[in-house]
Amino acid sequence: MAILPMHYIPNPVLRERARKVRNLADPALHQLASDLIESMDYYRGVGLAANQVGSLRRICVIQMPEDEEPTVLVNLEITRKEGEREVTEGCLSLPGWQGRILRAEKVWARGVNLDGKPIRYKGVEDLLAQAIEHETDHLDGKLFIDYIRDKDDLYEVEEGKEEEEPDTGSAVPEEEATPAGAHQES
Repeated sequence: MAILPMHYIPNPVLRERARKVRNLADPALHQLASDLIESMDYYRGVGLAANQVGSLRRICVIQMPEDEEPTVLVNLEITRKEGEREVTEGCLSLPGWQGRILRAEKVWARGVNLDGKPIRYKGVEDLLAQAIEHETDHLDGKLFIDYIRDKDDLYEVEEGKEEEEPDTGSAVPEEEATPAGAHQES
């Protein structure tokens, strides 16, 4: 595993759409997933998309604060959104800045893990929904700053003074899945 160098705004790779992964058995994909996890931990993020470290493969990792293990999501896509809420959001590719933007109240999404098993999120809310939207946006070449409505909604924060994210549920294993959680299908 390795810590990969972060790509920062305005690096053009952040504006490129990641390509769908077709070969899940590729050892380089598994290495990238491991490196994404280590890099996410190093940079202290909740999620990290491959674009942010210069790869255009459609893979990201997400780990909620209460999760013991990160979730690797290959070919992540949002299938439905519901509602709207204002959130404070930051990005590892724009350190020291946060913005107030609109995100969905609930998100439905799907992808697969490295073994090709489907992962589905059904009506997830709060920080998990926000992270799924944020990472999917990265994979689509979009950034949270694209959603800033007013110049005053983007502001600089002192290191260590970032606003706290809301407490939220996490992805749960298949046997514990609920309609508001995520689960893997066999």
